Amino acid sequence: MAQGRNNRKGNPSKRDDSSRGGNARKQTAGPKKTTSNSATKKEGIRLNKYIANSGVCSRREADMYIATGQVVVNGKVINEMGYRVMRTDEVKFDGRRISPEPPTFVVLNKPKGVATTNSESKGLTVMDIVAGASSAQIKPFGRLGRNATGLLLFTNDDAFRQKFSKKGIDRLFHVELNKNLKPEDLKKIQEGLKLEGKDVKVEEVSYVNKAPKKEVGLRIKHTGNSIIRSIFEHLGYDVVKVDCVTLGPVTKKDLPRGRYRHLSEEELTMFSRL
Repeated sequence: MAQGRNNRKGNPSKRDDSSRGGNARKQTAGPKKTTSNSATKKEGIRLNKYIANSGVCSRREADMYIATGQVVVNGKVINEMGYRVMRTDEVKFDGRRISPEPPTFVVLNKPKGVATTNSESKGLTVMDIVAGASSAQIKPFGRLGRNATGLLLFTNDDAFRQKFSKKGIDRLFHVELNKNLKPEDLKKIQEGLKLEGKDVKVEEVSYVNKAPKKEVGLRIKHTGNSIIRSIFEHLGYDVVKVDCVTLGPVTKKDLPRGRYRHLSEEELTMFSRL
């Protein structure tokens, strides 16, 4: 009798243990589902769509590349179908970073008094001017000082940035000085200067035709324009005006100050040949 009672007590105990064990297993399984990428990143974009939007290939082809481990997200190989990514994630295909938007190129004829930055503390910026140019996340490539004017390029193409950050883009500036540039100083610039221990080379420099000798045309491949002021200040001149007249194959023709346009296919082809 006592033994039977022990058995009856034991059996419910086992059922309770089993029940608790089942609940524990369910609780363990639950987080695996909720921590999956698909569940936690519903607000993101599917990886195959991200790749297809970049123009690399179709969605179906993207699935194949993902399945074979050829896509890397934030440094990790991803082969999960349905994986979602955010726009801020770094996605690489075949070793090259890609964007979920087709390559976009916009050129602005920058007006004076506008900062080349996206900082709200700087007042009106070039990003404010080109805000309606494209839904793509374009950013300036290179810089122009607040009081500088002329051509400024915007793009979301990382491959373009990497290529021309290394080799530079040929830009022609119309520079006005506070006084006439001496011929011997013009020659020094032509031959190359050393500023702060670094050699500074310009592609070309000359007086502007039919203009006072204080107006100079200077062609250089640096992406910024502070180097221009540094060159002339080193020689004892103040820079009054800096205007970027050409940028690679792009000119200011038919582009009024303060306006922007998308690069033509012909211009993009010429950039690809540089």
